Amino acid sequence: MAVLKNLAKGFYIKGRPSAYKASDAAYTTGGNRGWVIAALPSKYPRTSQQKKVAEVAAACGIKKGIGKSALQKAMTDCVGPKMRK
Repeated sequence: MAVLKNLAKGFYIKGRPSAYKASDAAYTTGGNRGWVIAALPSKYPRTSQQKKVAEVAAACGIKKGIGKSALQKAMTDCVGPKMRK
């Protein structure tokens, strides 16, 4: 057992995948015991397409947790015309 203190910023401890047996497999595959010190994913700049989609979604009121009917209405009435511009 290891005790890790003061892990550097940008790193975290995560568990390794457990062993599994597929329904059509004859034996168990994969899996390792223990933990791994992993680096957090690095930030990357957004592309112009990603920026445009984010701006249009914000302008049309699309956000996480929006209802299906509201999303469909926003996509047809607001997003389509703005993306064509």
